[in-house]
Amino acid sequence: MTRIVVPTSESGRWLGRLDRLPPAAWLGLQAAALWPHWRWAAARVADGSDDPLGLAALAAFALLVAREVPRMSARPSGRWWAAAAVATGAATLATFWLPPLVGAVFAALAVACGARAFLPSGHPSLPMAGLAVLALPVVSSLQFYAGFPLRVVTAQLSTWILQLAGLAAERAGTAMVVEGKLVIVDAPCSGVQMVWMAYFCACAVAGFGRLADRVFLRRLPAAGLFVLAGNVVRNSALVAMEATGRPVSEALHQGIGLVVLAAVCAGVVWVIRGGRDGTQ
Repeated sequence: MTRIVVPTSESGRWLGRLDRLPPAAWLGLQAAALWPHWRWAAARVADGSDDPLGLAALAAFALLVAREVPRMSARPSGRWWAAAAVATGAATLATFWLPPLVGAVFAALAVACGARAFLPSGHPSLPMAGLAVLALPVVSSLQFYAGFPLRVVTAQLSTWILQLAGLAAERAGTAMVVEGKLVIVDAPCSGVQMVWMAYFCACAVAGFGRLADRVFLRRLPAAGLFVLAGNVVRNSALVAMEATGRPVSEALHQGIGLVVLAAVCAGVVWVIRGGRDGTQ
């Protein structure tokens, strides 16, 4: 026989109302509690300090959570709920001692863990966490910390390719001397935005395809290889044209970049979906 407990005190009735809140309401409350981090992220995008690419990841994350709402359980996983609480606490403490971006990363992971807590056992979590982090304004920070080494690697690999093609090419820092002409591999050619797009595609395809975390991790390194190969091809082609005296208009420069970006994203999607076998 099922026992029904009817609270008689005011506090008991409030607790009963909280227990009846749907998962989406709990997630909304958690997101609202982390509002200082969202305010910082919005201000960073609004003042032009970062590209608004994160809005695409935010939309994908919201769609992913909305699609999974019917499958959410009223009883959250204790393990994931605890992880969400720890990340929320870390995000709150980070506002006092750590850079805003670090706190925002904790906040994004907290929301991802909170959503994961209501999902069925075995549901993938890494793509959801990846989209949550990519929703933050991280491109300019990646450009600051990873842009220089990526430009050096790109310049060196492009130098070797042009040497194999019979051109006189040498690398000097992040610049290249090709056929006696100095060509600088500048910040936009570091491939940081291409990195963001590749990992966004990987997380979105894996998330909406409910790809298991272990399979996602096994296929994810291929995204980095596609980005590196695509950026080197793009840089080598542009540098070769400039060094051999062919005029490179802005439209041609952008066109080559978009074609390579599309090819890289298509390759990432193909690999994450299982390649030729198409197995999840």
